[in-house]
Amino acid sequence: MNMSLDVSWKSLIKHGEELCGDTVGILKNDDSDIFILSDGMGSGVKANILSTLTTKIVGTMLRDGASIQDCVETIAKTLPVCSVRHVAYSTFTILQIFKDGHAYVVEYDNPGCVLVRDGQVADIPYEVHEIEGKKIRDCQLEVSLNDYFVLFSDGVVHAGVGRMMSFGWGWPSASEYIRQACTPAHISAPRLTSMICKTCSDLYMGSPGDDTTVAVIHVVKAKNVNIFTGPPSSRDDDAVLMRDFMTSPGKKIVCGGTSANIAARILKKKIVASIKYTDPEIPPIATLEGIDLVTEGVLTLNRCANMLEQYNKGDLTGRFFDSLDEDNGAAMLAKILIESCTNLKLFVGKAMNEAHQNAGLPFDLSIRMRLVDKIRQECETMGKTVTVKYY
Repeated sequence: MNMSLDVSWKSLIKHGEELCGDTVGILKNDDSDIFILSDGMGSGVKANILSTLTTKIVGTMLRDGASIQDCVETIAKTLPVCSVRHVAYSTFTILQIFKDGHAYVVEYDNPGCVLVRDGQVADIPYEVHEIEGKKIRDCQLEVSLNDYFVLFSDGVVHAGVGRMMSFGWGWPSASEYIRQACTPAHISAPRLTSMICKTCSDLYMGSPGDDTTVAVIHVVKAKNVNIFTGPPSSRDDDAVLMRDFMTSPGKKIVCGGTSANIAARILKKKIVASIKYTDPEIPPIATLEGIDLVTEGVLTLNRCANMLEQYNKGDLTGRFFDSLDEDNGAAMLAKILIESCTNLKLFVGKAMNEAHQNAGLPFDLSIRMRLVDKIRQECETMGKTVTVKYY
């Protein structure tokens, strides 16, 4: 099945705590992607330890081929026991999506996964098993393009309890909200995550009464993005780099004046520079036939990398998305990487740039190379597949 996954998650920390008791983990196999959302008992440090251990244990064991029964038995024997309740307790939801187009959902005491398909909340036909005295629900199902799988902790269904709603938001209302948000427009996973979390925060009146975590997995066609930045070490490699860059499927982005001049020379096209300064700190973009986006180099890459970092730290507010929609090269690049990219290829030239390099420093400390590496790391943190090729 020709598919990829658009992934996003965000947590709201319980009011008065510094650490979230929920943990999200992602592991990639050759044949599948595994998503785990774990909710530790209580809140704060202890809950964080419980959920983190659960996520690591389950993810590693599933990746290595263990059964869910083995995972639950191991968790029961491994988690530290609460000194007050005398139990080791962490709920979890597991979603494993295989490359061949089928999925496996496992739940223990977490709210049910919401699956939105063709504009409707689809029924997930769970089977119930008992393992180590715990009731586990699981289901095997086929995946379709444009499916939305939404996993969340009980902070979502409890949102508003005792405040705006007597009994909280509830699963039926939350799932209907998600259904309406998903249709008819194909909303991106980051924006859907932001909408759900904002609604939860509003219901809690800005002071969450419980750790609240949302993870969205949107099944999409692969969205390939290619970025070329920096001239190759040898001018003889200009044509080789451009051949590799132009024949790679997906969007084509060139960052840097020298890189754009190389592209224009090899493609025998003319660069047309914009004179519109929409942000005084970011040079304007340019256009080049055959290339989707042409930007300045270091300043643009730096702002883009900072926006990716801001996103990964959980800043999915409306203000952040407003900045992502701004009309400047850095915002355009960040928006593509966050919302329109599942696979990123970086084509990086290793030639020295005197404007960015102190002659006494080794090359790997150059500004451009550090920015490229930061963008790689931030995109991998988002769950994207990243490859880097140097010239």
